Amino acid sequence: MAGTFEIFKDKAGSFRFRLKAANGQVILSSQGYASKASAMNGVKSVQNNAGDPARFEAGESKGGKFTFSMIAKNKQVIGTSQSYASASGRDNGMKAVGRAAEGAKVVDQTA
Repeated sequence: MAGTFEIFKDKAGSFRFRLKAANGQVILSSQGYASKASAMNGVKSVQNNAGDPARFEAGESKGGKFTFSMIAKNKQVIGTSQSYASASGRDNGMKAVGRAAEGAKVVDQTA
């Protein structure tokens, strides 16, 4: 099911995006960008890479939580996940990015 990309400005004035699943849960968050155009390029990169399992990097924090990052072909981090209690939850989150990004609408909350 298609999700939604939200473009927004953080408290520091940087542009960011987040990908929400169809149920409204945030499944991927970006870094801060200096311009809205750069954040939109990040959205396009997620859309182009979300179906490729090789673009995901699974991780585990020192506290025993599980996370993942989405990595572009140029090895730059496109977005990061929330923390999950289990590895299976993290793995399901990676799959959810692929489902949500396909056909997702983009909502500009900066306008």
